[in-house]
Amino acid sequence: MQLTVTTLSDQMFSLDVSDDLELENFKALCEFETEIPSSEIAILWNGRPLHDNKRTLKDYGIKNGDVLLLQQITGNQGQALGFGQQRQQQQAGGPLSIDFGSIAIPGGSGAHPAVGRNQPPRSPQEAMEDPKSVRDILLASPHELSILKERNPELADALLSGSLERFTQVFRRQQKERHDKERERMKLLSANPFDPEVQKLIAEEIRLKNVESNMETAMEFAPESFGQVVMLYIDCYVNGHNVKAFVDSGAQMTIMSQSCAERCNIMRLVDTRWAGIAKGVGTQKIIGRVHLGQIKIGKDFLQSSFSILEDQPMDMLLGLDMLKRHQCSIDLKRNKLVIGTTGTETPFLSEGDLPEHARLNGASGTTPSRSETEKEDQQLAQALAKSAQEAAQFGAGPSGAVLGSSSTPSGASSSASPFPEAVISRLMASGFSREQVIEELRAQNGNPEAALGVLLAKSLKFP
Repeated sequence: MQLTVTTLSDQMFSLDVSDDLELENFKALCEFETEIPSSEIAILWNGRPLHDNKRTLKDYGIKNGDVLLLQQITGNQGQALGFGQQRQQQQAGGPLSIDFGSIAIPGGSGAHPAVGRNQPPRSPQEAMEDPKSVRDILLASPHELSILKERNPELADALLSGSLERFTQVFRRQQKERHDKERERMKLLSANPFDPEVQKLIAEEIRLKNVESNMETAMEFAPESFGQVVMLYIDCYVNGHNVKAFVDSGAQMTIMSQSCAERCNIMRLVDTRWAGIAKGVGTQKIIGRVHLGQIKIGKDFLQSSFSILEDQPMDMLLGLDMLKRHQCSIDLKRNKLVIGTTGTETPFLSEGDLPEHARLNGASGTTPSRSETEKEDQQLAQALAKSAQEAAQFGAGPSGAVLGSSSTPSGASSSASPFPEAVISRLMASGFSREQVIEELRAQNGNPEAALGVLLAKSLKFP
């Protein structure tokens, strides 16, 4: 049967229980929902307190759909509600009530009545309000610390920083935000329940409970979904130098960092006319492009082009252009990269063989803070403004083109006008339409001279 339990603080929840459930077990379920010790819980039904913890709900006459009142009792409140007899039974051998006030809290003063007689012992609630006590408890419990890292990364970072002042600052701020939110919530709930704002709040609480339930189900039946996977890296050689390349089928072009290009001695082949800005998760400056290079994977030498990025943490990224050109297959069942044109198979690297930045405990697993995200947005805006200014100033060539998140080459953008207007106007002045000019520029990778030559050749008519 389903029972509704309400408290004096307007907290309300439903429990689906059996009618043969004893009252003490029912209180234990209420303790899980309210975080009130079962020894301090009093259950009232139809205005009548229920005393005997060994009687079942059916014995009390409680039926499906009934509403029970839960009240927290201490000392005189229990006597006033008629619980004096119950406490006497507990002292005579019944279930014992645990006095949490005598439990020593790490870092707390006056944790035991015999210590610090001038100061009364603190309750567990008071101890949990003290940042130093909370910090000591978390540091002493690896399990709780792991949960904190998952659910509250900001507070976990402050805890692991070793600074009590920083932890106290973050703890107090989050505590104040939580109290303000709860105060606003209680204020709204005490208003008209049919008010739209109250309805939104109730709907949000229901949604959050569903999210929490969904997460608990996932942790029970699919715990692997909370782990991190190792990214796909392979060993290859560029110009005789070993490189650990990241296989990324979501990137349109193969890219290489400037430091890796210098190490492989291919900076002399960089075409700086293909300089621009790569926009994805943040922004990066593209120095230029190596139009043709060789990558050795296994025993095969494969041709590919590279876009050279100035500040790139990974050495090389094998994009979709190279993977499609050589008909590569990512075989996750066998954990191998298969080169379709040659049949060569190369295994993906294990976590121990990955570069330092790509390991699960490295910087790649961290989440950027809000300040870092805002800084990247500012850098992107500045880069785009500078790129547009250079395009307007010089008027030709692929420099100043803005690359998308998948590192599209300049002149291959999908926008309606991906090329500088000065270049388009100059070619249109030779008697060609705008559509013809843009189409041929795309075909010639943004090279205006080559596009003009092809347009002139197509316009020739022979008798």
